[in-house]
Amino acid sequence: MNDQSDLLKSLRIDNDERSAGKTTRGLGPKQQLLAAAAITALAIAGTAAFMGTGSEEAPQVTTPASSNSNGSNSTASNEPTATPPASTTEPARAVTPAGETVLSASGYITARRMATVAAEITGLITDVLVEEGMTVEAGTVLARLDSAIASVDVERARAQLKAATSRIATVEVNLAEAERVLNRVSKLNVQDFSSEAALTRAKADVDSLKAELVTARADRDVAAITVRAAEEQLDNHTIRAPFSGVVTDKNAQPGEMVSPISAGGGFTRTGICTIVDMGSLEIEVDVNEAYINRVSTGQKVTATLDAYPDWDIPAHVVAIIPTANRERATVRVRIGIDAEDARILPEMGVKVAFLKT
Repeated sequence: MNDQSDLLKSLRIDNDERSAGKTTRGLGPKQQLLAAAAITALAIAGTAAFMGTGSEEAPQVTTPASSNSNGSNSTASNEPTATPPASTTEPARAVTPAGETVLSASGYITARRMATVAAEITGLITDVLVEEGMTVEAGTVLARLDSAIASVDVERARAQLKAATSRIATVEVNLAEAERVLNRVSKLNVQDFSSEAALTRAKADVDSLKAELVTARADRDVAAITVRAAEEQLDNHTIRAPFSGVVTDKNAQPGEMVSPISAGGGFTRTGICTIVDMGSLEIEVDVNEAYINRVSTGQKVTATLDAYPDWDIPAHVVAIIPTANRERATVRVRIGIDAEDARILPEMGVKVAFLKT
């Protein structure tokens, strides 16, 4: 009897352990599977009820029934799980009213008029009269080169011009005298007081002097041209500003050589300074070619400098460059700045917003 009592005790399931879910020992395989499914379904339902919103209902899940006391398994319900109805509201489409941004891009401030001023000849720099940040007017002297030889050439050319002018005066005096002689000989020949040889010689002298006068005048013109060329060469030793602007770079110092072409293994300067016309500043951006259809000439633009992010600068599209960059798949767009300001500087980074027209 004791053996049978011990056997019955070993087959009995502790209610406390079953309620706590600590063990499923003593249940058959199907019973264990049904019990695990019931616990999982209850956990899912509780989570959905906790996270659900007030307007949505948690999906209903049917759970298999627990086994009856005689060990038989009940069949799970075949009714479909309830699901919330699908929303029929279409997503709102972005509508861009007039004046709103249709495209954004980034670029840089550039100058349409910017020049690195150099000399037209090779020479030694004797003076540099500008510094960075200096404002210059068109024609302002920027630097000077050693002009000793050029000055001598000008003096020689002027002396040649003076000699040619004096020669013309001499020929004109001789011609006037030859014409007077011809006139006397002609009168004497009419009265048979002079020979035909004298008359012929007098005419030849006049014609010769006339030809010499033409040559002398041509020599004077050549000498005058030589003077202008020498003076121009001398003037090339003085470098002047080609237009009004601000000096942004000073590239040379007194004592250095300057040349219009690179020479001397890098020891010869090719420029004196760089001048920028601040009135010609504009914005240059690259727009992806897939969005270039949103840009048009004259379109209003709002620009914002990276240095002043809270300052909106009014601008407009000047031109769309009619070619694309094959490597970057972009199209270059020029944007004019409507309001000039001293804070806008070349090569500054800028962001632009193209506005709907």
